Amino acid sequence: MSQTNKVSFATVWLSGCSGCHMSFLDQDERLIDFAEKINLVYSPLMDVKDFPDNVDVTIVEGAVGNEEQLHFLKKVRERTKMLIAIGDCAVTGNVTALRNTLDNGSMEVLQKAYVELVDVNPLIPNDVPKLLRRACPLNEVVKVDYFIPGCPPSADLINYVLTEILAGRAPNMEGKAKYG
Repeated sequence: MSQTNKVSFATVWLSGCSGCHMSFLDQDERLIDFAEKINLVYSPLMDVKDFPDNVDVTIVEGAVGNEEQLHFLKKVRERTKMLIAIGDCAVTGNVTALRNTLDNGSMEVLQKAYVELVDVNPLIPNDVPKLLRRACPLNEVVKVDYFIPGCPPSADLINYVLTEILAGRAPNMEGKAKYG
């Protein structure tokens, strides 16, 4: 199969732990079959600086936590035909959204993590993107075509969803997924 017949595929990592990307990689030998059908055009697993145009399928891990991610996610959505929220942070906000319960929202997090700790540890950068008032799941910002819940979702579930999508079928998630 020529490169032009392959589905252009991207992965994105926002405010999350990278566990969803690890589960994606846990597909093990099934990645070889998957690689025959896709052309990986963007991922934190590769060195591409700008998100390309006309991507067929993008999976996005993590909640939207700062202004840089907000703008980037909108660009990804504009340039992607099918966007999949993968993992509970992308689907519900999950752990990243715990900061939303603080009275002063992101300011308390910012103060503790990037002001107080910078004074103690000069290795922590002080040019951190501005945090949003609240962290949110992807569907509060952009249209999401499919959701793969789990923290992280299993490699089997990820493989099922991507196999169905690449075969031109809508995945039936009934009884296959759970949160947490």
